[in-house]
Amino acid sequence: MDFNILVINPGAGSTRVALFESEKSLFEENIRHSPEELLKFPKVIDQHQFRKDKIMELLKSKEIDLKSLSAVVGRGGPFKPLISGTYFVNDKLIKDIKSGNYQSEHPSLLGAMIAKEIADTLDINAYFVDPVSVDEFWELSRFSGLKEIKRKALSHALNVRMVAKRAAQELGKPYEECNFVIIHLGTGITIASLLKGKQVDSSNANEDGPFSPQRTGVLPTMGLVKLCFSGKYQLSDMRKKLNRQGGMLSYLGTDDIQEIENRIRQGDKEAESVYNAMVYQIAKETGAYAIVLKGEIDAVIITGGIAHSKRFVDGLKAWIGFLCKKFYVYPGEGEMEALALGVLRVLRKEEEVKEYE
Repeated sequence: MDFNILVINPGAGSTRVALFESEKSLFEENIRHSPEELLKFPKVIDQHQFRKDKIMELLKSKEIDLKSLSAVVGRGGPFKPLISGTYFVNDKLIKDIKSGNYQSEHPSLLGAMIAKEIADTLDINAYFVDPVSVDEFWELSRFSGLKEIKRKALSHALNVRMVAKRAAQELGKPYEECNFVIIHLGTGITIASLLKGKQVDSSNANEDGPFSPQRTGVLPTMGLVKLCFSGKYQLSDMRKKLNRQGGMLSYLGTDDIQEIENRIRQGDKEAESVYNAMVYQIAKETGAYAIVLKGEIDAVIITGGIAHSKRFVDGLKAWIGFLCKKFYVYPGEGEMEALALGVLRVLRKEEEVKEYE
């Protein structure tokens, strides 16, 4: 039996929408949102109706019969810490999102809200799968160096697990027996250690790790403190500066990797220095997460949008190539497919659905 699954994935500058007939993707569209459009909304949660309207316009233009849907799935956001799996979007989750009971602001919070609103009109279930807040950290991973602050397990868990399962299949080993270091290269960057299928440690793209196209990553602490108390910035200003206006965007005025590579080819030395520094920081962080596995690594996996760049991947491998013999590069990310397959396993009764509590 086939199931029609609508997939909704809100990201920093776009909302991706797809329709799957079981494993088969019938269409996938990326609705772009300009910075000017999104900056009109003081908080991410305020973008909810704007993004939903864009989705409904797209579905109408595609002449999608909503009554044919079996389920709707939205990307899971930085909710409270949860184990991996597929969950119902229930009233408790919606209440937590609306009341601000989550770990950080990210557009992925909107996925579950929009999915449930559409599903409720059709009397079908809404789901989310492997949210940003999947937490399998061991205790060592939670220490920050300051008692009042605990490290959070917030990562690109959905794509990390998708590519890890793909690599395990290629290796011919059970996923639960594999050790991987996974590098997700996107607007934000996650570097994760998977030990026997469990994500025991990872960087948090909003708070630590290397700088990325839009985010600062970890910063010199006293410099950051002085900036915060300079009188120039409010809390909201600093959030934007760290997570939406940092990294490559801060140095070069753009977060577009292709544009930066074109500048380098045209002899722009500043662009080359910033580009190489980001590669260098990612490489150093990868070394740290290899240490978590004590060097017992089945493979290093490179994924995410930036993995489409051969120049970037080759530059990274030049630093980390000694870590292990196996490298897998999966450009882009499999989030839409991962969301659909997570729901499909539940609909086919191959996996037990979880309840958000």
